[in-house]
Amino acid sequence: MTTLPDRPHTALVVIDVQQGVVGEAHDRDAVVANIGVLVDKARDEGVPIVWVQHSDDGLPQGSDGWQYVPELQRQESEPLVHKTFGDSFEGTDLERVLERAGVGKLVVTGAQTDACIRSTIHGAFTRGYDVTLVGDAHTTEDLSAWGAPPPDKVIAHTNMYWQEQSAPGRSAAVTETGNVSFAD
Repeated sequence: MTTLPDRPHTALVVIDVQQGVVGEAHDRDAVVANIGVLVDKARDEGVPIVWVQHSDDGLPQGSDGWQYVPELQRQESEPLVHKTFGDSFEGTDLERVLERAGVGKLVVTGAQTDACIRSTIHGAFTRGYDVTLVGDAHTTEDLSAWGAPPPDKVIAHTNMYWQEQSAPGRSAAVTETGNVSFAD
């Protein structure tokens, strides 16, 4: 259904599951475990996995906080996209990576729900991708001291509104880890 011609394949996108990003995240261990299940499933099914890794002044490349959590290990053959903006497409080679793999459908996981996840799912959708957000495989930290809702509400709201998105020739969906299908 994607509007991207000749791109029938699906990829798992793992965004910013880095020690300094998810260290204090809501339901961290369960979310990381769910992402691990999806990584294993994608590998078993030969589905491309694209890892996205953020860096900025507060999260410098090479620092301990910049490293992916130890529970998730990228294989050398799996692309790694380095980013410095919320949207994983902005200023990166993500689009080229997906195009080379014939990917028009994304299954999105990671952190942070109210920043890089939202930016990336919207960025992908406007670029013509079908986007499935895995509702129990994304998280965020508690920013309620700065006026944000508690993290469980941020996650629930994102899941609620994403399943209602629509646009010509594209689909948006939310599903749980156990229901993810990578079938093209």
